[in-house]
Amino acid sequence: MNNIAITFENKKNNVLSIYFTAGYPKLTDTIKILEILQDAGADMVEIGMPFSDPLADGPVIQNSSTVALKNGMSIQELFDQLHGMRTKITMPVILMGYYNPVFKYGVENFCKSAAKVGIDGLIIPDLPIDEYLANKPIFDKYGLCNILLITPQTTDERIKQIDNIASGFIYAVSSYATTGSGKALNLSAQYFEKLKNTAFNNPVMIGFGIKDKATFDNACQYANGAIIGTEFIKLLEKYGADKTKITEFIKGVKGNDQ
Repeated sequence: MNNIAITFENKKNNVLSIYFTAGYPKLTDTIKILEILQDAGADMVEIGMPFSDPLADGPVIQNSSTVALKNGMSIQELFDQLHGMRTKITMPVILMGYYNPVFKYGVENFCKSAAKVGIDGLIIPDLPIDEYLANKPIFDKYGLCNILLITPQTTDERIKQIDNIASGFIYAVSSYATTGSGKALNLSAQYFEKLKNTAFNNPVMIGFGIKDKATFDNACQYANGAIIGTEFIKLLEKYGADKTKITEFIKGVKGNDQ
């Protein structure tokens, strides 16, 4: 069973996923941050693959991508860094990024390399459904969950289609905005309730605009858990891969739910 499925089997609610950009703030920080997050109690992690044109990302994550690329991060460098990861990391690890670099790397080569280092799933926000379905046999061959996104603008019919073909979980974007936007948790009660009341085949995680215990707890009323990205990148920008600061942040978000 995939590690993502195991996580949701063992924990139905208040699942905390943390996003950070590979190679940020320093090129060699990736594994260090993974280990600190696991020890601090994060339930899963999404590692962002930096890209020069991250359209869905706000300025904080865009800047982290720019810095990481300047540091020398690439898909190959990331796979090299993650080699041997599973000797220490047991939580689910997901790669998140844009389709263009994956396509250039070669979809099958990418999936093969990801599976080899122990990656559990992929989030590729700009991967068209038709392209996803064409490549689904490759994702399945290497045991990689493919997490698809929905927004408040996604129709009920589209949500049903996505839920039927996705695996791992559904990434419910809190608003049609970039990451870190002040509008990101401006959810209508109707959208929240729809998430809560829809009989999804997959678990649901809410992302965009989650930044602290209050916003995490609020999101978890309507979904299985939530994802924090921009606020964690801000912490890394300020303190670097500081174990004490990262641990305080994670424990502050989770509160008594350790």
